[in-house]
Amino acid sequence: MNLDDLRAAQTQERATDGLQDLQESFYADVAAFIESLKDRRDDAAAAATDPFGDPEVQELTDKIETAEQVTEAIYERRMGKLVKQASLAAAGMPDDQGGLTAEERDLYGDLVARIEDNKAHVLDVIAGDAASARPDGDDPADPGSPAPDSDAGDTSPRDASPPAGGSSVAAAMGGDDGGTLDPPPAPEPPGDGGADRVDTTTDGGVQSEPADDAGVPDSGDAATARVRVRVTDTVGEILGVDERPYDLEAGDVVTLPEANADPLIEKDAAEKLD
Repeated sequence: MNLDDLRAAQTQERATDGLQDLQESFYADVAAFIESLKDRRDDAAAAATDPFGDPEVQELTDKIETAEQVTEAIYERRMGKLVKQASLAAAGMPDDQGGLTAEERDLYGDLVARIEDNKAHVLDVIAGDAASARPDGDDPADPGSPAPDSDAGDTSPRDASPPAGGSSVAAAMGGDDGGTLDPPPAPEPPGDGGADRVDTTTDGGVQSEPADDAGVPDSGDAATARVRVRVTDTVGEILGVDERPYDLEAGDVVTLPEANADPLIEKDAAEKLD
């Protein structure tokens, strides 16, 4: 066994669809070869003035690493073929165990047996013969089965906290972080500087946008300049540079701060409207 033998085995394994014939002791022979390289390296290091800089020590180290890497590549390629062959054998196809190493033969027999057992179990389930397919007796298809509840037996009141991400929405609507939201204030007539204009989308979604004293979005400042877009890909909730939350779903038409709209347009998540 040497590096040339290993490289030849790797080339042959790559070139064939099936498993090439290897000696039953192939992996044991590789282990013995690598061990001999390590012994030679130890001897060279003991005789060298500078073991870490000695050319012979470095050369032997490179050979050891190469042997390990090539052997691992051979093994991984053979495993893919072995699993495929085992699945065919479990299905009753012609079986060929020739050329397997001792380690591979053990694995092959185990794979075939496990696939056959699993197939038999699945067929029993399909036929309704597996009385205890679910050991706990719960049937998810039975509406009478109790739903899993990690708080079983707990009679204390449920936590009324809002879902994750609700705190920012609560703040925007005048609520607090405790999960209780005050009703939003009634809209005021345009022109008083404190009203929100609601933009209703074609699919029923709504987004709010700030307005100036004349009821028209302020676009005179780069920080508050706004762009009207149609959302083409669901984005979810974002916090605008105007410190307002926007829940963006595909199909929504909304006026966003320009600093938020531009990245969405560039990523094809939104399209600008005239």
